[in-house]
Amino acid sequence: MLIENKKLFFIGQVAARSGIPIKTIRYYEELGLLRLSGRTQGGFRQFSEEVFSRLRFIKQAQLLGLSLQEIGELLELYERGKPPRTEVKQKLKDAIAKIERQIEQLKKLQVDLKMLLSGQMACLN
Repeated sequence: MLIENKKLFFIGQVAARSGIPIKTIRYYEELGLLRLSGRTQGGFRQFSEEVFSRLRFIKQAQLLGLSLQEIGELLELYERGKPPRTEVKQKLKDAIAKIERQIEQLKKLQVDLKMLLSGQMACLN
């Protein structure tokens, strides 16, 4: 029988690698957004590699205006394989629309900067 040898990370390592403070990581754990892989005999928290993708998702979702409660619901739905509720679906649609607007604005800015770089400054009027 093969036993998977997963690398586990202490909370300080997670904080250092993710840039998220230890206090915030503990808070996310209390809310159920993060799950421990276990604890050492001394009681130190240990997390699997998955914690980094979950932290990225949490931070990105917050930037899009989702609350921690809504993020928790999404993570729970993801884990259970259930579709999101109507109001959560609407939040996600709104977030997608916001991202699409930001992409369009960035594309316009990119064109303006390229024109400025090429000496065609008239585009900025």
